[in-house]
Amino acid sequence: MKIVRWMGGMVWVAALAACSGQEQAPQAAVPVLVVHPGEQAGQSPAAFPGTVRARQESPLSFRVGGNLVKRHVDAGQRVKKGDVLAELDVADFALQARASQAQLAAAEADLVRARDDLKRYQVLADQQLVSRSQLDQQSAAFKAAQGQANAARANLDVLRNQADYAQLRAPADGVIASREAEAGQVVSAGQTIFNLAADGGREVLIDLPEATIRDYAVGQPVEVELWNRPGQRLPGTIREIAAAADPQARTYATRVSLPADALADVELGQSARVYSTAGRHGTLQLPLGALQRGANGAASVWVVDPANSTLKAATVTTGAYGSETVPVLSGVAAGDWVVAAGGHLLRAGQPVVAVDRQNRPVLKPAAPAAAAKAKE
Repeated sequence: MKIVRWMGGMVWVAALAACSGQEQAPQAAVPVLVVHPGEQAGQSPAAFPGTVRARQESPLSFRVGGNLVKRHVDAGQRVKKGDVLAELDVADFALQARASQAQLAAAEADLVRARDDLKRYQVLADQQLVSRSQLDQQSAAFKAAQGQANAARANLDVLRNQADYAQLRAPADGVIASREAEAGQVVSAGQTIFNLAADGGREVLIDLPEATIRDYAVGQPVEVELWNRPGQRLPGTIREIAAAADPQARTYATRVSLPADALADVELGQSARVYSTAGRHGTLQLPLGALQRGANGAASVWVVDPANSTLKAATVTTGAYGSETVPVLSGVAAGDWVVAAGGHLLRAGQPVVAVDRQNRPVLKPAAPAAAAKAKE
């Protein structure tokens, strides 16, 4: 703040001298606060807390409803593909299957009778003892009996399958991540009983803020640090970004995949941090106070010429404005000294003393005589 006030005072003195009509003395250099693009605060990698999850997480449920009589596994237990995890009471399914079997037997008896009747009517029709319409009626009755028998047979198969569905089996090797039901509970078809974390890939689930979501993309490399192993970072890749933000938190659920050789180092449910330089690495950043409006309305900054410590305007192309900084896509280089504040008090060709945030000169000050000669 002291630097900006001193700078403003020097500009005011220079303006009074111009209005007096007297010949101007060589202008003294004014101090300006300068920074390199990308070296201000906020350029460290962004860190997001997350949790290690399985890439394939399956909620397991029965295909039929009933009374849960047995639970063979608990949360955290390893299972193999095909292992029985839980069972429903099959008494009702057995009774239904027996009833369906009886209906099938009755339907098949009706089918045999209808077939025999059709054969007799065909003989009588050949002897012209019955009309053609009576033969057609008997043929239709046979087809109806045949359909009833087929339907009863299919219904019996369905009920037998339901008895098999009363056993919940693991679809893959993995770990039971959570348990959602207890023995004795009446569950409905599709109700989650267990959550299975399948063996294989491991990922870190994080939430990306809405304000910077455009800085991230699928396939972007990141680094993962487990909380129980500080300082050791594993390589990762953004595999998936949710298409819509959470309506309450306004964040995007994101999954970061880990390499196969890191599976031995991580456990399900571990806490982790994901570090990313997206929006920071490779894109220069400047403080918001460095931007000025140029003559044509475009964004502009003051750059200090290292040869003579004078100012020159540089038109820049910027990205989306942040809370304290703005990305600069073109117009300045990483090694340029850019005026960070007070640009509205300066003008092109003005000699300056470039200082950093500790008030230390970073360039050789301009000589007043040389600056006056340059003006001429």
